Amino acid sequence: MAAPLELATTDRTVGSTRLARLVREVSHLGTAESAADTERRPAYRALAHTVRALILDGRIALRTRVPAERDLAAALGMSRTTVTAAYDLLREDGFLESRRGSGTWTTLPPGAGPNVSGGWLLPAQPGSADVAIDLSCASFGMPGALMAEVLAEVSPTVSALTADTGYYHAGWPELRELIAERYVERGLPTTPDQIVITSGAQHGNVLALGLLCGPGDRVVVESPTYPNSVEAMRRARLRPVPVPVGEDGIECDVLAAQLRQAAPRVAYLIPDFQNPTGTLMSPERRAEAAEAARAAGTWIINDETVSDMALDVPAPTPFPASVSRAAAEQVISVGSMSKSHWGGLRIGWIRTTPRMATELAGQRVAMDMAGSVLDQIIAVALLRRGWGFVEERRERLRRQRAALEEALTAELPDWSWRRPPGGLSLWVDLGEPSSSELAGRAAAFGVRLVGGPHFGVDPGTFEHRVRIPYTLPEQTLRDAVRRLAAAFRCEAALPPVSDENLWVA
Repeated sequence: MAAPLELATTDRTVGSTRLARLVREVSHLGTAESAADTERRPAYRALAHTVRALILDGRIALRTRVPAERDLAAALGMSRTTVTAAYDLLREDGFLESRRGSGTWTTLPPGAGPNVSGGWLLPAQPGSADVAIDLSCASFGMPGALMAEVLAEVSPTVSALTADTGYYHAGWPELRELIAERYVERGLPTTPDQIVITSGAQHGNVLALGLLCGPGDRVVVESPTYPNSVEAMRRARLRPVPVPVGEDGIECDVLAAQLRQAAPRVAYLIPDFQNPTGTLMSPERRAEAAEAARAAGTWIINDETVSDMALDVPAPTPFPASVSRAAAEQVISVGSMSKSHWGGLRIGWIRTTPRMATELAGQRVAMDMAGSVLDQIIAVALLRRGWGFVEERRERLRRQRAALEEALTAELPDWSWRRPPGGLSLWVDLGEPSSSELAGRAAAFGVRLVGGPHFGVDPGTFEHRVRIPYTLPEQTLRDAVRRLAAAFRCEAALPPVSDENLWVA
């Protein structure tokens, strides 16, 4: 593996008005600590605690210059003495660093968190002795009886095709037609020549990045985000530039600033039930982000992997259909059947302009020639059965999410989260920066857990967060939470379970 490039070195600055707004937002939302504790804390310590939380949560990126004490004091309506004392405490704790003549910058204390950007390994084989409750993978299996029916159904078609070469660079025509029809049903006019079938969404992301970017180019990513996509960028020697995610999607004022300063080739976004936060980007932010990218000449890779997992809201309109026509021309949408049906099928797709689809199909020839026709024919048979299977899956997710929330509330009342309107997991705040330590201890209690830093671009961020999927059966989730509670409280461990096969999906 090639060594990753340094992160983008463009100046990052947070103005006094924006920092004051973030401080008020976090103070309004509160943390896992009690209100009484907050009231007893001196004002400068409360401010330092809030800024520290913003840094750990990625709302303020590392190596960002913060405003001068006088400017922040005016924006917050505080005394300069209070802000100066807060900055001094943050410097003492290792979250700020001052440079003579350059100002004050955000940082992390030494050892605050490991660089966990790479190396996702395969899961343990089913039936092996070290299989644990796996909370590292937000995905489902496929009912064996259903797959058996489908295999029997497609057998004649597959047999008839064996005389053919089997190479379809853009994908099996019937599958491309079905995917295009699905976009039309969702409100986005699409023709089959706009679709390229890929071996999963990650393959689609890699194809798009390979066509649009070259070594050293910058790519805007949400913070937090899906770690395997960031790893793909680093392996291609691209430079991820993080932009924080708010309650209704990526923070567009920061995005616009990064588009101006970093001149990225691509912005990688997950607007529908973002992984790991579950955030659904609002229509206003979609339009604003798309227009900012269009003005900057930046392509958007729109990851739709979990778009079908709408639990509390109607299924979202496809991103290109919710922005201007001119902006939509610079959007490449990447979808997948991995979450809606089965990850083992390895069926994904790209939806873009006909010309770009042709270029992407040519790009893949150098990578893998073409996808498995057998998998694509199976995918056609599954899609022909309609979306009732997916609705059943969504109903099951609602029950499992409720069971997970109930168990967390009972066993770990100091943990907090915001219920996502869809998606596959909760983005949980532990109330303390112990995510990596907890993930390590959890293995001894029979649970594979992904710590928050895996989802950050800057090492050590999100150390107070963990992603907990609700894709497992209800009783399994209750058992997992019981084990996590014991690990969090440092109770006697269960027999050790190997975690060397930890991966993320």
